[in-house]
Amino acid sequence: MRNYIVLFIGCLLFHLAGTWSLPLIDRDEPRFAEAAREMRERADFIVPFFNNQFRFDKPPLTYWFQVASYRVFGENDFAARFPTAVAAALVALVLFGWGKRLRDERTGWWAAIIFTFSLQTFLHGKAAVADMWLVLFVTIAHWTGWELLRANTEHRTSLRAGGSTKPEANIEHRTVFWWIFYFSLGLAFLAKGPIGWTPLLTLAVLKITRRDLRLNSRFHFLGGIALMLVLVCIWGIPALLRTHGEFFRVGIGKHVVERSVATMEGHGASSIWMYLALLPFYFVTVFASFFPWSIRLPALWRNLRARCDDTDQFLLAGTLVIFGIFTLVQTKLPHYTLPAFPLLALLVARRFESLRLSSALPIAMTAVYLAVALFVSPFLARFFPSYTLAKESRPNLKPEMEFAAVDFTEPSLVWYFRDRVHGFMTPLKRKEAGEFMSRSGSRFIVLPTASMAEIFPNVDASWRSYRATGINIPKGRRVDLTMLLKPN
Repeated sequence: MRNYIVLFIGCLLFHLAGTWSLPLIDRDEPRFAEAAREMRERADFIVPFFNNQFRFDKPPLTYWFQVASYRVFGENDFAARFPTAVAAALVALVLFGWGKRLRDERTGWWAAIIFTFSLQTFLHGKAAVADMWLVLFVTIAHWTGWELLRANTEHRTSLRAGGSTKPEANIEHRTVFWWIFYFSLGLAFLAKGPIGWTPLLTLAVLKITRRDLRLNSRFHFLGGIALMLVLVCIWGIPALLRTHGEFFRVGIGKHVVERSVATMEGHGASSIWMYLALLPFYFVTVFASFFPWSIRLPALWRNLRARCDDTDQFLLAGTLVIFGIFTLVQTKLPHYTLPAFPLLALLVARRFESLRLSSALPIAMTAVYLAVALFVSPFLARFFPSYTLAKESRPNLKPEMEFAAVDFTEPSLVWYFRDRVHGFMTPLKRKEAGEFMSRSGSRFIVLPTASMAEIFPNVDASWRSYRATGINIPKGRRVDLTMLLKPN
């Protein structure tokens, strides 16, 4: 138990380092953080909103954890990211326990270390998004699925050897893992949708390659899938009824089906030729995402080709299922395959001797990552224009103010200004900006500095002005923004 506590606290502190000094990164982090704030304000834990509009992109599990974090730490960047750090630390615990079951305690330590110090884990273990909760529950489902398969294999091996089994102990052991397996699948869906059900595809692949597996006798799919769907429907049915089916149409139709066959927000292939060219995308980007351990992936592959037991087949099947799904999906981002990283970590950890893993490497990576989190992050804060404008104008912001934006409507504006302002951001066209600021009452507007002379040739002397330069990260462009504030 002491090792579990030390591992959890160490991983939690590692992932939390620097989360308070780096502003939330557009677009996903501010969307999640603000949706959780609005969920808390509305006391509505079924249907998420962002900027007073429905947000159907993701199921609500991440928002629920963020709301709980806000109640403890307040509504700030650290609190929005805290649940993700908890999830990442829990993944390390699962890998430690699973590694011990696979071989020994050393394997468990290496599996937790490899996952934690992978580059993509370092980045997403700090991000206020849903990915790490998806990784956690998919990993738990894979683990318990492996335990159920292992019980099946041990039972058949014992019978072939003429040995005896203890039915009561085996049934009790399998029952616990059966419940955890399907509950994890349900929670994985509530974290990020149908992609959370990939462990079922792992079993399907194993059944195709190993005809002797009697899966239904251990997994009881009919009852288990019904249990999984009941867990989803406890939230899903009220959400569908209250949105007249829009949550399903947009959440599944647009953000799952459409994302699979079309680019979204500029991510992925815009033509059939580009789609074909990007098919190897994840098999290339894994060398950056899984760094530094990715340097041993060619040796791992050679090792697996020479010797691959039942556990290797299971871990490899789960990895290839996740990589295969996202290879076929048209919208592509490097972190989509993150749920496969725990399985990769276990594959590498099982061969730490033959792959010649250096015990000095985790120490070096810890130093590098902590240096980036603690010293580089505060330096980068100046390049976030929404954060800078909100910080500089904070003394003059009032709860009753209205605010709008022209040609820069990134979610970070909503997150940072609603910390002081009760209203919501109004996106405007250039020709509407003057009329907005001419209305009575205190208000402010954010617009590109280059458009100032055209839109407001004569700025009222009583208005306050703030300016910030930085990077529009989603578009990869430099921005120069001005904020005009009308006191009353």
